Amino acid sequence: MASCTALSSSIVEYFQGDGFYRCGYCKNESGSRSNGMWAHSMTVQDYQDLIDRGWRRSGKYVYKPVMNETCCPQYTIRCRPLQFQPSKSHKKVLKKMLKFLAKGEISRGNCEDEPMEPPMEDAVAGDAALINKLDIQCDLKKLGDNLKDSLEREEKKGKSAKKEESSGLIQSQDKRAKLGSGEPAHSVAVPVAPKPGKGADLSKPPCRKAKEIRKERKRLKLMQQNAAGEHAGLQAPRGPPPSFPPKAKSNQPKALEDLIFESLPEDASHKLEVRLVRSSPPSSQFKATMLESYQVYKRYQMVIHNQPPDKPTISQFTRFLCSSPLEAENPPNGPDCGYGSFHQQYWLDGKIIAVGVIDILPYCVSSVYLYYDPDYSFLSLGVYSALREIAFTKQLHEKTPQLSYYYMGFYIHSCPKMRYKGHYRPSDLLCPETYVWVPIEQCLPALESSKYCRFNQDPGAVDEGRSTEPDRVQVFYRRAVLPYGVYRKQRRDAGEEADVLQYASLVGQACSERMLLFRS
Repeated sequence: MASCTALSSSIVEYFQGDGFYRCGYCKNESGSRSNGMWAHSMTVQDYQDLIDRGWRRSGKYVYKPVMNETCCPQYTIRCRPLQFQPSKSHKKVLKKMLKFLAKGEISRGNCEDEPMEPPMEDAVAGDAALINKLDIQCDLKKLGDNLKDSLEREEKKGKSAKKEESSGLIQSQDKRAKLGSGEPAHSVAVPVAPKPGKGADLSKPPCRKAKEIRKERKRLKLMQQNAAGEHAGLQAPRGPPPSFPPKAKSNQPKALEDLIFESLPEDASHKLEVRLVRSSPPSSQFKATMLESYQVYKRYQMVIHNQPPDKPTISQFTRFLCSSPLEAENPPNGPDCGYGSFHQQYWLDGKIIAVGVIDILPYCVSSVYLYYDPDYSFLSLGVYSALREIAFTKQLHEKTPQLSYYYMGFYIHSCPKMRYKGHYRPSDLLCPETYVWVPIEQCLPALESSKYCRFNQDPGAVDEGRSTEPDRVQVFYRRAVLPYGVYRKQRRDAGEEADVLQYASLVGQACSERMLLFRS
């Protein structure tokens, strides 16, 4: 087996899907099918190109559903953050969070969260034995052992160590830094135990005195008249500017960032901050908070997914949510935080309540998974974190213009409870045959008729990135790199040739020439 030593090229082992297995979405015991690769290492550009061909990673395992055979076809979906406008339900979630932070109001009866994704391991259930076998020879075991040692020390120390870790977490940052753009972790100082109350009434408008609204409208009217001319003898009031921003025009809705970072009173009940920490290779900030993060994950799996206490293990956590094949890259024209795999931690009053696992790639932020403390389900953290990640993508775009998309994983129309990703508009679905992006509005009518669809309306269109020269596939054999055409003459294995040709067709010509296909 290939070494796990990081190289400049991606090194992968391909495994053809040899049967059907249990589906994590519809629970069909033998309905799901996919092909997969174990990625010993992978460049961010290669992974970007792969997800643009329908691939997705779970830890170091990268898989692609067999779309025309699997029970629940999974279409890659991306949102366009630069044109994104939050819906009424999105705004309701943001207001609910602001009310909780400002006054400690809890609205448990109106929890509007999106359905939960199945556990990460369910997405690759048929390959679980393979993953267990492969990850032994990589860094996962060492990482898991380190976390196990930390757990043992934690049991001895009690809660004193946790209090020490929580000290000095709050930092003051401007709006740009609030989004959490890199390391050391940027804080979101969003103005500490909850105040008792009956909870927010979401049927009512945000708490604001009518007198203040009338004064604001009067000022705006006077200013507009003054700008048009003082022929009526009216002048805008002089003196200091108003302490609140002017009301947005009806045809210019508030930007997402303005809704997220709406001002709060100085005596706000809670403080929320979002921190971005590199998970692979693990940064010092990631290592220092890994224990607390794991404990949140364990509670999430037990309460939300009804797993027994002994199932959310350290190895499971590190395998699927910490281990990543992506090489960290920090080019001068890239984002300040660099490219690669990260955890976006949501800290409330000095403790982690949610973690968004993301990949930052050349053209997008790719959402991998979210887990959170079930005690805070009333905050609709699934929706809230998605909106924060969309805003984060917009921030990265300012420094890196080509980074302008937010990938939400897979959209599964045949499973009604998994259609929520289509509510983040505008968004596109990836055609499973030609790999072009099509606005979701154009795809939905076809999906209502058939669970598997070709979205490209041009019947003559083909996959422009398809493999046309399989002999140029790069093979890593006996510590040497050589074209498949040369390798094939040495081995002359017809069965192996079928695997290599399928691999080339699935990854495309560009990736097949850059990535190294390991052969033993």
